[in-house]
Amino acid sequence: MKFTLTAASAVLALLASGSAQQTNPTIAQINGDRYLSPLAGQTVTGVRGLVTAKSPNGFFIRSTTPDRDSRTSDSIYVFGRNSLGNVTVGDIVTLGGRVAEFRSNRDYLFLTEIENPTAITVVSSGNRVEAVVLGRRDTSPPTEQYSSVDDGDIFGVPGNRSQISQVNPRLEPSRFGLDFWESLTGELVTVRRPRVLNRPNQFGDTWVAGDWKKTGENNRGGLTNSDRDANPESILIGTPLDGSTNPDDAKLGDELEEISGVVTYAFGFYRILPTTRIVVRKSQRPALPRPTTFKSSGRCGRLTIGQYNVENLAPTSSNIAAIASHIVTYLNSPDLLLIQEIQDNDGPTNTAIVDANITLSTLRDAITTAGSPVNYTFININPVDDRDGGQPGGNIRTAYLYNPAVLGLRDLNPGGSTQATQVLPGPRLSLNPGLIDPTNAAWRSTRKPLVAQWETLNDRRGGGKNSTFFTVNVHLTSKGGSSSLHGDARPPINGGVDMRAAQATVTGNFIRQILNEDPNASIIAGGDFNEFVFVDPLKRFVAASGLEKLYESGPEAEDYTYLFDMNSQTLDQFFVSPKLAKRSKIEHVHVNTWTDFDGQASDHDPSVARVDVCQ
Repeated sequence: MKFTLTAASAVLALLASGSAQQTNPTIAQINGDRYLSPLAGQTVTGVRGLVTAKSPNGFFIRSTTPDRDSRTSDSIYVFGRNSLGNVTVGDIVTLGGRVAEFRSNRDYLFLTEIENPTAITVVSSGNRVEAVVLGRRDTSPPTEQYSSVDDGDIFGVPGNRSQISQVNPRLEPSRFGLDFWESLTGELVTVRRPRVLNRPNQFGDTWVAGDWKKTGENNRGGLTNSDRDANPESILIGTPLDGSTNPDDAKLGDELEEISGVVTYAFGFYRILPTTRIVVRKSQRPALPRPTTFKSSGRCGRLTIGQYNVENLAPTSSNIAAIASHIVTYLNSPDLLLIQEIQDNDGPTNTAIVDANITLSTLRDAITTAGSPVNYTFININPVDDRDGGQPGGNIRTAYLYNPAVLGLRDLNPGGSTQATQVLPGPRLSLNPGLIDPTNAAWRSTRKPLVAQWETLNDRRGGGKNSTFFTVNVHLTSKGGSSSLHGDARPPINGGVDMRAAQATVTGNFIRQILNEDPNASIIAGGDFNEFVFVDPLKRFVAASGLEKLYESGPEAEDYTYLFDMNSQTLDQFFVSPKLAKRSKIEHVHVNTWTDFDGQASDHDPSVARVDVCQ
């Protein structure tokens, strides 16, 4: 039996009169073929099902008369701690109760459940309980689209144009990932050959994908997001039902033992609650990536430029030695480093201090201690106190470290925190280094891009000519305030997207001024853009600036620097001017994404590019 919208409206009318009650409905009829139950708010009696699992606050039952409709789950959660002693896994029971839609936060989806169970009767015991094996026939999750309510693009802007709870769409589990997991809520399932997609959170919740079709699979075993595809085939493994604890040291690509558990929705995500803790069977080797193969010649034809978001680096940060080791060992001490999230000299202590000379000199000295042959020079522009976002009191900013034996700032003339550098004929900068339009409202509580013009120092030897190039060190507004990809808002809210779009346009327009002066100018824009290249802000940046993104050679799935929820993704980018597009290469060095939580020095991977800026 299926309930149409008309029937659902009639049910709501009955509910309003307080007289609605259903006798002997099947579990499929309770769930219906949409997100919200057509019987929500009604009392049901004579519900029959097989107990498949128990949780601390209730139990799960599966219909003994499944309707074989892939849209309607044949299982449901029965919420009621006092009833746990009355049932055992393997019992067939009948019961009554109230059909409820529960969510703990208005931003989440609802979970259909039967609450306050009554008249629990055990019909028989010791019945066989088998899990549904995911990945077989019609039990494989879709690989690209999340919801029909996303209008074809989960990354579309603006977000929150619709809400699933308002539209209540009919489920299409073969097309949409959220529909697939919704159609299995309450069901006992098995995931074969699960592989870890991200390190666990503080509760041990771990994202995995199983033995089914996947898109965006990278060589480490993660799933890299791409245009319109945020990998709905992944699933979160939550708290074990038996009270055990999932390991906290799982890593990207770890292979797990087979997982069995029940599908549910909680804390903003569909998840499987395993019957017991997950077990790592095998980890990927090597544990860490090889160092970059890029080496500098010290001249314009083969310079190396690195970028690294060093995650709130202060003079006393415990990760300084590891960051320095990464720069020396894995990046081969690049000629130039674009660094993000350098804090002031007293770190997160909220004082009037904004200088970061101690922070930067501590990093430089650590690089020397780690064995670098380069004695770096650093430069930055202090922000206005407490105006650039980030950890309160930290005054994070972008900065450059450079090899003074290879590079120099052309016509050194540093700007101040509120001074805007201008593009002058040549092209050259009025302030070098300088900030791009720092008083523009687009930069409210955000780092302003640090632009510099460089000159190579070793190319005059043998009758050559020194070359110049520009860099733009970027750290755009974060994605804080984003909603869950499994949340009610559709498309999901992309926190800060309007700010990033404005910032990308301002930055892109500035870069375009350089190219207007010299279409053959060498320009590298890099750093933490906090956005994907296929989403609106960076589409605007590319259009405004005229730059091209550098991709790693090989499959697009290998282009990632950051892990978030189920996705490997690229927030840290290099863009280059047309002259450099075919003369540059990039490598992302996965020293952080491949490790467990304790092993990472930052939440971002560094990257290194090899460029030819010869004039």
